[in-house]
Amino acid sequence: MSIFKKFIKKTEKAVVTEKEEIREKSDQIYSDVEMKEEILNRLVALGGTFTKGRDKTLISGLLDVTFDTVFYPKPEDTPWSKADETEPIYGVSEFIKENHGLYRENKSEFYDKMIKYYFCLTEGGQGQDFWEGTLFTPFKKKTADHGEWIDWFETEADLSIITQLTKDEKPDFIRLFHGCGFPDQYYICLSDPNLNDPTVFGTDHEEFFVEISNHGKLSDFLNRYMDQNELINLVEMMMEKFEG
Repeated sequence: MSIFKKFIKKTEKAVVTEKEEIREKSDQIYSDVEMKEEILNRLVALGGTFTKGRDKTLISGLLDVTFDTVFYPKPEDTPWSKADETEPIYGVSEFIKENHGLYRENKSEFYDKMIKYYFCLTEGGQGQDFWEGTLFTPFKKKTADHGEWIDWFETEADLSIITQLTKDEKPDFIRLFHGCGFPDQYYICLSDPNLNDPTVFGTDHEEFFVEISNHGKLSDFLNRYMDQNELINLVEMMMEKFEG
């Protein structure tokens, strides 16, 4: 079994039970801070729902928020293409062609259909990321993660990029996202010295916590994803070119 499959292989019941226990205990286990309004508002704009209300500290809030949608990274300039020449979501051009008649007849219905099609928990290969919002505690004894992963972290992992920031050689994490791109997993560290806007670290299942990349502050990282209005604006620009 691959490292990645080993990591994500849990039953739904076990995951739900674990998350409920974590939510109840997180305030006692970790030093928490108030969630920045910027982060809170962005989570909501991206489709987040807080089951215990919006007045959140960061750790409890990230463990509590749920999403009924996937996340699409915004187009970016690359050496081979410009952002405004790139599909905002892979395959959206085909959606536009198939629904061009509806766009001309009723633009509002066209965009409603598009949002329902893309902003859901789709498994289609469209470059999307998926929300996790779960603790990952490979160094914490008597946890399932410790039992599964301590050997790997003691013999293979290289956390130097993280410990340089946190000065913590045995950190706990919140796993934020997994996806289809590279890297395919993103985490924050609970001993981050700037916990109100922690640094996001990425790693890939092929080199799990052996190769780690710094992706900046959480508030900036969340802005790499499109909300519904941003997708509509990008597609509208595409439609203007298409119509022209």
